[in-house]
Amino acid sequence: MARYFRSISCVMIFVWLLLVGVAAFAAPDGSTLQNMRYRQKDDKVRVVLDFDKLPEYNVVLEAQPLRLIIEMTGSLKQDIGVKALFNDPFVKGVTLEETEPGHIRAVVDLKQNLDYHVFVLKSPNRIVIDLNKVFEQKAEEELIPGVRHLSWKKSYPFGPVEADVVTIDPVTSGVTLVPVLSNNAISGLETLSNMSSRVKALAAINGSYFSLSGEIIGLLKLNGEIVSTPTLPRTAVGIMPDGTLLIDQAEYNGECVLPDGTFATISGVNRERGADEIILYNKYYGPTTGTNSYGIDVVVDENDRVTAVNGANTPITPGSRVLSGHGQGKNLLKNLHVGDRVLIHETLGAPWDKTIYALGAGPMLVKDGSVNVTAEEEQVASDIAIGRAPRTALGVMQDGKILLAVVDGRRAGSAGFTLGELAAFMRDLGAVNALNLDGGGSSEMIVNGVIVNTPSDGRERRVGDAIAVVRTSLVN
Repeated sequence: MARYFRSISCVMIFVWLLLVGVAAFAAPDGSTLQNMRYRQKDDKVRVVLDFDKLPEYNVVLEAQPLRLIIEMTGSLKQDIGVKALFNDPFVKGVTLEETEPGHIRAVVDLKQNLDYHVFVLKSPNRIVIDLNKVFEQKAEEELIPGVRHLSWKKSYPFGPVEADVVTIDPVTSGVTLVPVLSNNAISGLETLSNMSSRVKALAAINGSYFSLSGEIIGLLKLNGEIVSTPTLPRTAVGIMPDGTLLIDQAEYNGECVLPDGTFATISGVNRERGADEIILYNKYYGPTTGTNSYGIDVVVDENDRVTAVNGANTPITPGSRVLSGHGQGKNLLKNLHVGDRVLIHETLGAPWDKTIYALGAGPMLVKDGSVNVTAEEEQVASDIAIGRAPRTALGVMQDGKILLAVVDGRRAGSAGFTLGELAAFMRDLGAVNALNLDGGGSSEMIVNGVIVNTPSDGRERRVGDAIAVVRTSLVN
């Protein structure tokens, strides 16, 4: 009988030790999550987890999906609510779960990236999760004397926005802005990284609008020669011989004077020829005009003499230009012969004709220190003019300093800007005049050969041209 009771006692002791062991595994520090509370304000969402005893915890921010995870030791009180949904532009909700005995997980599902702070309070014991919707973070570095790069993040009621800004003092830095054409030709596309590397740029941003084939849509002028023209007056940036900038609307006017004194209007430069037009092609277009047989191509040399009259797809040789006419344009050119003198006049108007470089996109954002978005006036397409998106902008300050800005968008960490918000941003940076450049997946900034923003395509988009910050000594 004694042996029987001793056996029973041993079994009871074993069971007791097992239960103690399970209890110890289930809640090694004896912590129990007793309640979850939250409070929503315009600037913050606060979540409070009430414990009988403070647990150990670890915090991780995951990007995909975007959520803040707090792993804690302890157990859940049985009647605690485990899920809370918020009507908030930043925070979707909070879920609690006991992942295994002795381990609790709080998951904060986020709609937007934001600043957060997780900390403990005692008496009573709490873990507090502060989700701060109002914040501003800046990190600035000097690239060379006179050139600085600012990484900037700020919250807005509609979500956070991340931007990169390069500020340039052209007087003290020894650098200048230079447009760079993809592949050194109108046709074709190239990544910003390649263009930046090719010209040894200190920094670079994307530039003009462009077609799928790479043809520039808007004004482009390189080394004093007009490479591309706008179809209507659009805002552009011009770079003077001394490096100062001109930001305003620019309009192209071209004509050729024929031997009989007739003036023939040039409709554009280095683009596909349309009905009844005369288009001027130069060395930047490519090896040939690519024109069809429904028009006429007239080759004019650097001495203004006709050297060939062809039917289509004429080679563009060094030092020559080609006038290509269709319909009424063809009728004006069809009586030209080899040896005839044809004068070609092109102007952007004063003072644009003095610029060495020029690059256009639009619309205007800031004019004379005030927000002045000219999207309607410049007939900017709705996919550019409306809504928040990644944006690229260029501005000049009162003291002549230059601002290059790229704003990320279309992702959880950065909502992007409307054109009006971009204009206010550039004005607040100190721009007295500023223009919008191509945006969306094209918006990109390179600093010292590194992509510093997050292009919305998830990779570099090949673009038509760029604006590079180049040491003056390297400019041809």
